[in-house]
Amino acid sequence: MNYSEESLQLHKRLQGKIETKVKVALDCKEDLALAYTPGIGAVCKAIAQDYQASFELTARANTICMISDGSAVLGFGDIGAESALPVTEGKAALLKKIGDVNANSLCIRSQDVEEIIRTIYLISGSYGGIHLEDISAPRCFEIEERLKELCDIAIFHDDQHGSAIACAAALENAIQLVQKEKETLQVVINGAGAAGIATAKLLYFMGYHNLILCDKEGVLHKDYKGLNPYQKQCLTFTNKQNKTGSLKDVLKGSDVLIGLSVSSVVTKEMVASMNDKAIVFAMANPIPEIMPEVAKEGNAYIVGTGRSDYPNQINNVLAFPGVWKGVLEAKATTISEEMKAAAAKAIASLVDKTQLQPDYIIPNAMDPRVVEAVSQAIIETAKIENVIRKP
Repeated sequence: MNYSEESLQLHKRLQGKIETKVKVALDCKEDLALAYTPGIGAVCKAIAQDYQASFELTARANTICMISDGSAVLGFGDIGAESALPVTEGKAALLKKIGDVNANSLCIRSQDVEEIIRTIYLISGSYGGIHLEDISAPRCFEIEERLKELCDIAIFHDDQHGSAIACAAALENAIQLVQKEKETLQVVINGAGAAGIATAKLLYFMGYHNLILCDKEGVLHKDYKGLNPYQKQCLTFTNKQNKTGSLKDVLKGSDVLIGLSVSSVVTKEMVASMNDKAIVFAMANPIPEIMPEVAKEGNAYIVGTGRSDYPNQINNVLAFPGVWKGVLEAKATTISEEMKAAAAKAIASLVDKTQLQPDYIIPNAMDPRVVEAVSQAIIETAKIENVIRKP
């Protein structure tokens, strides 16, 4: 099948992937009196008297907003706000289908940090959460951080945290299969943007303390020129030996490669230089850093990608539907590192230890058990951390 042409025809025929659904009857004047005037006046008054009632009496109880500025769309980069709509609509459709959570799709015609933050803050009263999508680094870090300070609802940048949760889940099972300890395992993350930095932070939080970050110029180290503040922050807990050199140099003797970068930057020889039972997660889309069959020729023991046509698909869809379902059901006001770690462990737990094998370390992205496991992990952790909205 020619997926590109078929997808264009599908979107043209349907005019997008999402629509509004009315939940109440509107067939007679009694229906109108309840759903609209005069009955609706009591609902408005209730919210005016108690702001928290807006989370109980309106759609924001189970609705988030998918927001992008179009600056980092899929593998295309900065192609404009409207060009991000197919992605935000797609994520909204998946969220509804898998997690039964509603989402509106919104694209902002600005890449000014202050304008984006102000715009999102001003509309935040309509939603139970904000899902940031396809916003380029390093602006995405500041936007998320500032919105967490300003807003009283959960903020989640999927390119960062969805990727991190999925990677962590896969790695939790992979290390059991290769029988290596996370404390000493050398993990190289290629890609020091949104996903790479968030993955490094979550893995460190989960006990992986031998981490090295690389960008297109090589290993991030203390004397590296031109690092942004978020990359500098990562150097407080990564590359503790202050190694220098290229990706090729640092892969020698490493145990894990996590690719969150661009296609075709890893060779069979580079994989062959890694330790025995090497783990390779090549997640650039649609063409990974190294194709799985080539990585296997280089003696990789476990290989995962972001693609659905190979085993071990490590994809954000494993994370964000369950995360949002859990956040909204728990009435959580934030999404902490502990909650992300709990989500990753919940995903990993769905592969029984007796079933683990090199080509099966993570459940299928559409496995219906995933959303429930993740949402319950989020709810339980939110309660423990006491980040629940007060009535």
